[in-house]
Amino acid sequence: MNESVKQTEGVKISSCVVSLICSFRGSVTQGLALEVGETVQILEKCEGKTEVFFFLCVSHQGVFPASYIHLKKAIVTNRGPHETVVPLEDPIVTEVTSTLQEWASLWKQLYVKHKVDLFYKVRHVMVELIDLRRQLLSGHLTQDQSRDVKRHITVRLDWGNEHLGLDLVPRKEFEMVDEDQISVSDLYKMVSTMIPVPHHLLVNLKSFTYNSIGEDTDIFFSLYDLREGKTISEKFMVRLNKNGGPKNPEKVDRLCALFTVTHTHFKCLNTGRMLLNDSKKGPPHIQYRRPYGCAVLAMSDVLQTISEFSTHTNTRDLIFIFFIKVVSNKLLHQRHRVCLIISLQLLRGDMEQVRRENPLIFSRGVAITRKLGFPDVIMPGDIRNDLYLTLERGEFERGGKSVQKNIEVTVYVLYADGEILKDCISLGSGEPNIPEHRSFVLYHNNSPRWSEVIKLPIPIDRFRGSHLRFEFRHCSTKDKGEKKLFGFAFTPLMREDGTTLSDESHELYVYKCDENTTFSNHALYLGLPCCKEDFNSCPSIPSSLIFQRSTKETFWISTQLSSTKLTQNVDLLALLKWKAHPDRVMDILGRLRHVSGEEIVKFLQDILDTLFSILDDNTDKYGPLVFQSLVFIINLLRDSKYYHFRPVMDTYIQKHFAGALAYKELIRCLKWYMDRSAEVVRQDHIQEAMRALEYLFKFIVQSRILYSRATCGMEEDQFRTSIQELFQSIRFVLSLDSRNSETLIFTQAALLNSFPAIFDELLQMFTVQEVAEFVRGTLGSMPSTVHIGQSMDVVKLQSIARTVDSRLFSFPESRRILLPVVLHHIHLHLRQQKELLICSGILSSIFSIIKTSSLVTHTHTHTHTQIFSVSHCLCLCPSAVSSWQGEYVSCLLSLLRQMTDIHFQHLMENFQSKEEVKEFLLKILCVFRNLMKLSIFPRDWNVMRLLTSNIILTTAQYLSPALHKNFTEAEFDFKVWNSYFSLAVLYINQPSLQLENLSPAKRKKILDKYGDMRVMMTYELFSMWQNLGENKIHFIPGMIGPFLGVTLVPQVEVRNIMIPIFHDMMDWEQRKNGNFKQVEAELIDKLDSLVSEGKGDENYRELFGLLLLEKIEQETWRETGISFVTSVTRLMERLLDYRDCMKGDETENKKIGCTVNLLNFYKSEINKEEMYIRYIHKLCDMHLQAENYTEAAFTLLLYWELLHWDERPLKEFLHYPAQTEWHRKEGLCRKVIHYFNKGKCWEYGIPLCRELAFQYESLYDYQSLSWIRKMEAAYYDNIMEQQRLEPEFFRVGFYGRKFPFFLRNKEFVCRGHDYERLEAFQQRMLGEFPQAIAMQSNQSDQTNLQIYAVTPVPDSVGVLQMDRVPDRIKSFYRVNNVRRFRYDRPFHKGSKDRDNEFKSLWIERTTLILTHPLPGISRWFEVEKRELVEVSPLENAISVVENKNQELRTLISQYQHKQLHGNINLLSMTLNGVIDAAVNGGIARYQEAFFDKEYISSHPEDTEKITQLKDLMQEQVHVLGVGLAVHEKLVHPEMRPLHKKLIDQFQMMRSSLCHVSAGNNRPIRPIAVLTPVRNSSSSLSSQTSSEMGNVGNLLILADGMVVEHPEDFYRMQVSGSEPDFILSKGVAKKKKGFNE
Repeated sequence: MNESVKQTEGVKISSCVVSLICSFRGSVTQGLALEVGETVQILEKCEGKTEVFFFLCVSHQGVFPASYIHLKKAIVTNRGPHETVVPLEDPIVTEVTSTLQEWASLWKQLYVKHKVDLFYKVRHVMVELIDLRRQLLSGHLTQDQSRDVKRHITVRLDWGNEHLGLDLVPRKEFEMVDEDQISVSDLYKMVSTMIPVPHHLLVNLKSFTYNSIGEDTDIFFSLYDLREGKTISEKFMVRLNKNGGPKNPEKVDRLCALFTVTHTHFKCLNTGRMLLNDSKKGPPHIQYRRPYGCAVLAMSDVLQTISEFSTHTNTRDLIFIFFIKVVSNKLLHQRHRVCLIISLQLLRGDMEQVRRENPLIFSRGVAITRKLGFPDVIMPGDIRNDLYLTLERGEFERGGKSVQKNIEVTVYVLYADGEILKDCISLGSGEPNIPEHRSFVLYHNNSPRWSEVIKLPIPIDRFRGSHLRFEFRHCSTKDKGEKKLFGFAFTPLMREDGTTLSDESHELYVYKCDENTTFSNHALYLGLPCCKEDFNSCPSIPSSLIFQRSTKETFWISTQLSSTKLTQNVDLLALLKWKAHPDRVMDILGRLRHVSGEEIVKFLQDILDTLFSILDDNTDKYGPLVFQSLVFIINLLRDSKYYHFRPVMDTYIQKHFAGALAYKELIRCLKWYMDRSAEVVRQDHIQEAMRALEYLFKFIVQSRILYSRATCGMEEDQFRTSIQELFQSIRFVLSLDSRNSETLIFTQAALLNSFPAIFDELLQMFTVQEVAEFVRGTLGSMPSTVHIGQSMDVVKLQSIARTVDSRLFSFPESRRILLPVVLHHIHLHLRQQKELLICSGILSSIFSIIKTSSLVTHTHTHTHTQIFSVSHCLCLCPSAVSSWQGEYVSCLLSLLRQMTDIHFQHLMENFQSKEEVKEFLLKILCVFRNLMKLSIFPRDWNVMRLLTSNIILTTAQYLSPALHKNFTEAEFDFKVWNSYFSLAVLYINQPSLQLENLSPAKRKKILDKYGDMRVMMTYELFSMWQNLGENKIHFIPGMIGPFLGVTLVPQVEVRNIMIPIFHDMMDWEQRKNGNFKQVEAELIDKLDSLVSEGKGDENYRELFGLLLLEKIEQETWRETGISFVTSVTRLMERLLDYRDCMKGDETENKKIGCTVNLLNFYKSEINKEEMYIRYIHKLCDMHLQAENYTEAAFTLLLYWELLHWDERPLKEFLHYPAQTEWHRKEGLCRKVIHYFNKGKCWEYGIPLCRELAFQYESLYDYQSLSWIRKMEAAYYDNIMEQQRLEPEFFRVGFYGRKFPFFLRNKEFVCRGHDYERLEAFQQRMLGEFPQAIAMQSNQSDQTNLQIYAVTPVPDSVGVLQMDRVPDRIKSFYRVNNVRRFRYDRPFHKGSKDRDNEFKSLWIERTTLILTHPLPGISRWFEVEKRELVEVSPLENAISVVENKNQELRTLISQYQHKQLHGNINLLSMTLNGVIDAAVNGGIARYQEAFFDKEYISSHPEDTEKITQLKDLMQEQVHVLGVGLAVHEKLVHPEMRPLHKKLIDQFQMMRSSLCHVSAGNNRPIRPIAVLTPVRNSSSSLSSQTSSEMGNVGNLLILADGMVVEHPEDFYRMQVSGSEPDFILSKGVAKKKKGFNE
């Protein structure tokens, strides 16, 4: 801390936290760098020149300016070294803050990973969360508004966590649940249950345009169910004018409706002329409704996008460019000039909630579009009377016309007096009702299909007597365009018996009429039959009536009634009006069962009122029938189809039921049914009564309450007595032996299913203790056996489960009474391991109640005592673990969480023998292992996983003493100890506990809550290991691998604790066997697999060696121990390199180098053959992937060399089947030969062909022998015929710590790819090692990647010196099987001669010797040895001239053999380069430097070398002559001037060498000329004989060929080798002269 701070006076302040409002970089002394939004705790406030705070942030301390922070109040929990500071603010605000910080880094990664769509969605949600958080912090919200904001926040938080792969957060009332304050079972239920929320869809029409319409338009929106194939909602209607705007100006921007969701269907109708394309068709005042088009939108796709994280505010605009146009009654796809734009908004919650949350939407006059028909629940008081009419289709006559009609249907609703009912027709929500409806017109169609649905909201008082009239008109497009009436149909809405029109399709008769018909007297047609059914019931109809039926014309409609007051059922109507026929009551009650459920639930209140009024009228006479009817109705509501009508029944009982005397008859009938259950054979009616028990008791209790209220509590004792007698009957039914009676089983099951539902009703009339006694007696009457039958066992346990979940069980006084009998039955099933999940569910409910309720001490103890008496049964079910569900697991965890040390001691004391203790420990440890291995909880349930881990850790700490006490020393049991160690290892390696993989915020939260549980378990593990003593030897080598896995966990403390255990293992094995070979072998084997899985790091390697070497120093076997530890650390070094290369985007070269390094280590240092072979095949696969076929062959050859030609059987290994060693070696040999062939290294494949041929020949397998010999011959042909490129070789040096171990500070020689030169190779290496810098000279120490070309020095010199060997063969041996490489560095020794630098030009020649020859198992090998020599200027000159001669020979030979065709530029340039350089001073410089008398006299030791140089110069003249001869033959006429220039320069060069060759009679190495000798005017033969004599004994022949004697011409041999000297960039400078 700086001085200014030291001199200030520190002021201690209360617990307070601060939030950063501005980032601080911590640039001052001991300043702490923090980002905006971070929260830190203030420890001390200091006053000085600059006011600063000294505070704590996680584990860091530092100072910070006071102006950078915003103060918050806070509380400190867990005071001490691991205290937690919690800000005093709304928990939701704190969660939003921490969540946004966690999302920030993940959000950026989405963009990096190209998940752009999710990136923008998350950004949108983050902005919304920031805004909602601001609203909460403002403090200006009401409670309802605050609740809504919190709900929106939590929805967005959960959405983001799910999509970013974060943990699920359990919540209660929008706030995170503290797992310490809730039972594990409740926590599990909380995260596993989702409550469905109703949804509504707000549709808003933004725009609809179609250029060609130009008329008024009606648009209808409705919901269509694709699965059912029908419309399920009413229509939303929008009327637009010809300009596309709303016809009603008040509805501008208010064209919206509220739907429930499936598929949205749009239909468009025009109002105007009959045909759009003919303006003359009809006068403009005649309006026709015509279908124009339709469109369909699948809501599933839309809702997926607009509701992903929306609660109520997300909208989406949709533009439909796909429209279906209706033309001439056909559907045509339209894709031009159409624009239908709507916005969709998803609203969650019931209608009341939607209205409360979205007042602006409803203030705009949104049209509520209802479901077609009844809603899901019809509550008492809901009055509705709607008839949905569908105009389906019609069949009409042509009427003598040549074309079909344009038919329009007009619909009227008329009352009994003939008055047309006003406002009783609705085309759709959004528009007012109308008095009449005109259908749309289909052009020229006598069989129209309209399928138009209209709603008729007819008042109930007007329904009776009303009828519908349908008038049919032909809409002519000619004449005056009038609509001519030609017929009508009608139907009454109610029949004579009072029932309404049935919900079905109706075929109506069509009656003829004309345009003059007025229908003023509706009685004229109402007496006629309207349909076939009506016709059959009518008497004979006179033919003189004014209206005659058209027998060939019919009209179809369908109706659907949604009425709470009208019915279509005769029996139901008779029941409701029973007083009109009191003599038929018995028959009416009997026929109630035949009424449909839909009718009953619609009139539920009226029916119940009627039944109880009948009961009051004559109880004795009608009592049993009313009881049966009541039972029927109650059971009807149990059907899933009508289950949602139960609230209607509840409301009726509470508010509308008035049968004060009914309870007596209901109790009497119910008891009578139960008492007869043991007598009758058919018990269907008894079972129905049992199933209706819940609502029967509701009626009984409510009736008794009404009676007691009316009579001030009279007959109370009689009522109690009757209830007690009823329970005696219940117990009697349950106590019957039902094993031989299937019907009795069903009766008992029905009773048990209904029984728990009556508890709440009984609590209204009796005390908690009284009801609990009733229940205990009933449950106790059930047989105490689990062999009754599986279905009955399930029913029994389900009844107990519902009892435990009931409100009765929440009272402490009732639990004391009920727990013994509940636990008794659970105990029986757990013992038999039957119905475990149900039992676990019961126990989890009990644990939840114990956790949440405040019990008095003795009750708490008593409860625990009862539960723990069956605790071990719950744990002894590992066989069911594989099929466990979360319910069972949460139950077990709840039990263990609530157990203390005393409970465990009590549990252990109850075991009668150590065998029972062993069995218990093994099973509970097995349960724990399965809990961690099986996917009991989903990946994002981290809260449950951590809580489970904490419970397991605590339980293991409790069980450790029992294990140590009972199973050590003489009573040692390996199985129990091994199970314990396996659990500990599995626990420490759990993914959910690897804190290093978590974000800092999540890591801190877990550490604050639980600490590092891995460390705690490691201490337990180490402590138990130390307690083993001599028994440690039993776990060697079995526990080496698991313990090694624990030490590889990236936690320093865990490693420090566990690594010394390996010393312990080595020591104990050394004591027993005199060595620790088992430890060594197992450790190496497991280390390889564990590191390859991604475990371990460089710190572990160093720590492993440090800790073990420190321990071993004191041992007598320290030398072998140190050697072993050193080998393991070196292996680890290579394994880490290998893993790092494999897991990243590393290049193939680096991966191959790593694998070679590891492979060699296994072979040379550890001698692990199996691992060695595994890595051989991994390396081979890498080579094949990189198309390094030669290297792949050499790699596989390593395994081939390990095998022998024996018949020894081999096991299945890697991809090899079980086979003999001979067959495996044969297969490998064939594969290696194949790879050599693909790599064009046939010389390596030929020996293997011979080896294989020898084996086939010895086995007389001539077919295979023939095949291999043919292959060998083909390889010889390939050698001679196919072109092969000579690769370049490069020396690479790696210097610096950034390189992997196998490369660091080492140098290699690499075999380049085809056509790869130095520049390309250097770029490739820099790409593989982007952190490296290329150094241009090997003298610099500041760079760390050094690359230059080197020249191979072949070992097969003999082959290369043989003249008869073709150049194609020599080329192979020059660059293959090479272990020595050379590179030269020119320098001047002494002062540089400015006149002739060749005099002082020395060469520093470095020879690199590799560990293995190239090619081999890798494209590069390490340099094993260096040899450095200095080459004198004379030796350098000899080497340069010799190499150039060789290069010329090779090139000339290629042109002679026509290997190079067409273009002779290469030959021209080469000859020009040598001749021109020689003329301009190249050879002359060498003559001047080394043939000078002064030099010869001063260097007598170089006499032989000077002579050699002279010979080489003469040979060069000879070679150039041959080259010029070949050039003359091939040169193009246009290049003749160049050729002549070369001839002239050659004469000058030869003349300058005359004195050199004057006394030299040595033979010149010939070059074969395969073309005939001929003379040419431009050839050397045109020269004078004196010029020929100046050459000494050389004879110049035609085409410039030079030989020493004429007979030598016939002895010439081919010599076509290519140069073996390659100039390298940056190594040897190019000199102007003949060596260019």
